[in-house]
Amino acid sequence: MIHNIDIKKTAIDALELEATAIHNLTQFIDDDFVKVVNQILDLPGRIIVTGIGKSAIIAQKIVATFNSTGTPAIFMHAADAIHGDLGIIQQHDLIIALSKSGNTPEIKVLVPFLKQTGNTLVAMVGNMDSFLAHHANFALNTSVEREACPNNLAPTTSTTAQLAMGDALAVCLQTCRQFSDRDFARYHPGGALGKQLYLKVSDLSDNNGKPEVSPTASIREVLITITKYRLGATAVIGVDEILGIITDGDIRRMLEKHEDVTHLTANDIMTRNPKEIKREELAADALHIMRQHNISQLLVTQEGHYTGIIHLQDLLKEGII
Repeated sequence: MIHNIDIKKTAIDALELEATAIHNLTQFIDDDFVKVVNQILDLPGRIIVTGIGKSAIIAQKIVATFNSTGTPAIFMHAADAIHGDLGIIQQHDLIIALSKSGNTPEIKVLVPFLKQTGNTLVAMVGNMDSFLAHHANFALNTSVEREACPNNLAPTTSTTAQLAMGDALAVCLQTCRQFSDRDFARYHPGGALGKQLYLKVSDLSDNNGKPEVSPTASIREVLITITKYRLGATAVIGVDEILGIITDGDIRRMLEKHEDVTHLTANDIMTRNPKEIKREELAADALHIMRQHNISQLLVTQEGHYTGIIHLQDLLKEGII
């Protein structure tokens, strides 16, 4: 083991080399790229993405990105394809084959079978003078000057280039289809990301009850209401209208200011013009308002009428934060 290696410089050099390789891909966005995007947009079938070795791993990630952004895709390992998995391919599918050299034995065996199916074959290849590039209907150039590997052997820069080109395809397809955040939520219903895109304020506030007091309520009544609902606040409601909110903080400030509180009412200590959110809004929007105003609760409304409270803890429990 060599101990005098500058680790920081080595890491920076690797990142700069890969960054340069990605930047250089911009010169390879040509007519073939545009034609591939248009073919996929009009495709009645699916995209089959295949590769061998490290390219196969990148192919799986590209498939995942396609599927999550509205383009149906399936991964097919190049080695397995010639041992039965060619049955995955259907009549109207488009095939994208990833390979750095474009000349590996598996690719040379696979390509003639792919051509026999009559499906469109797209090469994502690092050697434009290769067997794969010459036999594909379209070729996407992912050539790199060298690998980040100090021996210029381990796939590093080349696989990064493949990944970036796959992302470029996916983003173009997503943009052309006007694939929105709502569409994205349909494919990501689980986890914090999905919840940010579909969970509504009402999904949380409806479970909290509806703490409220009148403006003439005594401090004792206010404290009992806040304690009962465990939301750290209560709304102050007049004749069918929201007058204010009383929080734990308002109670503490009141006690600091007044020695005798028996004569005080909700109207005396409430915060007027409280922050509100409509029940049909996204819970993520509630979080944004809370952060913006440094508060922990929002009054929830429907057509101007008070329906409940959403608390910061509700968002924490759901993993929104």
